[in-house]
Amino acid sequence: MIAATKKTAGGLVAMALVLGAAGCSSSESARPPAKKGAAAPEAPDSVNRPIGDGSTAYTGPQPNVRKARRLKPGEKPPQFVVFSWDGAAEDGQRLFSHFRGVGRKYNARMTYFLSGVYMLPEEKRSLYTAPQHGAGRSDIGFGDLQGIKDTTVQLRAAWLEGNEIGTHFNGHFCGADGGVGTWSVEEWKSEISQAKSFVKNWKTNAGLKQMEALPFDYDRELIGARTPCLEGQKNFMLAAKEMGGFRYDSSGIGKQIWPKKTDGLWDLPLQLVPLPGRAFETLSMDYNYMVNQSGTTTQGDPSQHAYWGNQMRDGLIQAFERAYAGNRAPLIIGNHFESWNGGTYMRAVEETIKTVCTRPDVRCVPFRELADWLDAQDPKVLEQLRTLDVGEAPKEGWTKFLTAGPPAKPAAPAGVKPAAEPAGGAEVED
Repeated sequence: MIAATKKTAGGLVAMALVLGAAGCSSSESARPPAKKGAAAPEAPDSVNRPIGDGSTAYTGPQPNVRKARRLKPGEKPPQFVVFSWDGAAEDGQRLFSHFRGVGRKYNARMTYFLSGVYMLPEEKRSLYTAPQHGAGRSDIGFGDLQGIKDTTVQLRAAWLEGNEIGTHFNGHFCGADGGVGTWSVEEWKSEISQAKSFVKNWKTNAGLKQMEALPFDYDRELIGARTPCLEGQKNFMLAAKEMGGFRYDSSGIGKQIWPKKTDGLWDLPLQLVPLPGRAFETLSMDYNYMVNQSGTTTQGDPSQHAYWGNQMRDGLIQAFERAYAGNRAPLIIGNHFESWNGGTYMRAVEETIKTVCTRPDVRCVPFRELADWLDAQDPKVLEQLRTLDVGEAPKEGWTKFLTAGPPAKPAAPAGVKPAAEPAGGAEVED
């Protein structure tokens, strides 16, 4: 277990359990078959260029995406909320298709971090060789034909609805014995390449040549990730920077403050949020609420299930409210398609979406859209926003705060040329 952390004036200090293996449970390796889900929207007819074996295709710009616009001087930022799903796949619980429906109902578009091995059938498992492990090894298993069919239907529909398809990589290895936290930059490059390959070649690997292609070029679509168990972030980000194409990572642990770039990528971490009734905060993920409630037992005391779900829902809503009325920092929430503790966390997430995504000036969007918005802003405005602490609203009001500019920097020593300011993003249609 990794020690939890709690916000203090001086930063983060260790406290209660916040991460066990912050990721998928062993139950993911034995997914029940899926039933028929919601129908997929139609892809644009004007462009349809198959890529490779036809597993993917370029169909033009993604529909149902809101373009970024630079804030006007003194304009209050919108409240961004990102709901994201680790290891996203459709199985007999039908949670992928269910939350697509929830998103459509409450105007929430999300990020689905796909595990590449879910697109690789068990009989082809030898095609995957994880770093520091033999061929055909995976701690979350592999796909089956029905699961691959059902998952591709959901991925296709999700993208056409304006959601994002990121990656949770492949075998989900954690810990000191060959876990992702021990991988080198070169080993991460291998893992990234294999994760992309399984998505780009699922038709060939699964023998499903007659199915419709995923309607995107995955080399263009894939711009962000979350590492298994939130381990190995540093070397993953270095590998991602060298390989190109990635624009953000969501594997870190942070506070509810405005994000910044690390090694050229937006660092969009999971965040410390309230755990109502407890004297510490936990990470904004279903798994971490569970660890603090029932330990590593995924089906704890049934008499506590409703309370535990309410505790997570109320904690996430409290986190939202302090940002919404305070510094307006994006709220980042991570989840899994799991029925831990009787499915109470899935209920909690759905009730949170219903509560927050319908509020004025709130944008429940994928990470890609948040990154687009951040890139479009004046860097000086983002620097000013980062001076606000958790829940801290500008004392003089937003108009004055965002027209006054950031605090003055100390003068450069004599003879030292000041560094040039980075260029801001161009204003585009909102």
